[in-house]
Amino acid sequence: MGSFWDSYKEFWSQRFSFLNNYSNAIQRDRPLHPWTNSDVDQFIALDPVHGPALKSARDAVQFGITGSALGAAFTAGYAWKYSRSLHGAALSFLAGGVFGWTFGHEIANHALQLYRLDTLAAEAKFLEWWKNKSERGN
Repeated sequence: MGSFWDSYKEFWSQRFSFLNNYSNAIQRDRPLHPWTNSDVDQFIALDPVHGPALKSARDAVQFGITGSALGAAFTAGYAWKYSRSLHGAALSFLAGGVFGWTFGHEIANHALQLYRLDTLAAEAKFLEWWKNKSERGN
């Protein structure tokens, strides 16, 4: 049973290896202080390589939020209009929100050309910068 568990853990750790980029910010004795928009803007101004990628990734969130709101409202509206079922409308609201978020991010991926950027590296670099800044106390 032990070898099965070890191979199972190894399989999933390989699939989620990108989480290692965040381990220095997540697995800490004391959590990092929350950052503000001005802190993010400061990082964007300081880092000419990862700053624009982080800015584009943050802009893409607006596409996701808009898509989620539209998807949730329209699918719940159609479900309510044609079924008058409260639980059906609630489930349609949730599913429409998830689908809208996904479509919104796909639109952002193409509109902002995120496929050309390494947004994961930019986020990891920002967390590293924030960790260093927080430890210095600035």
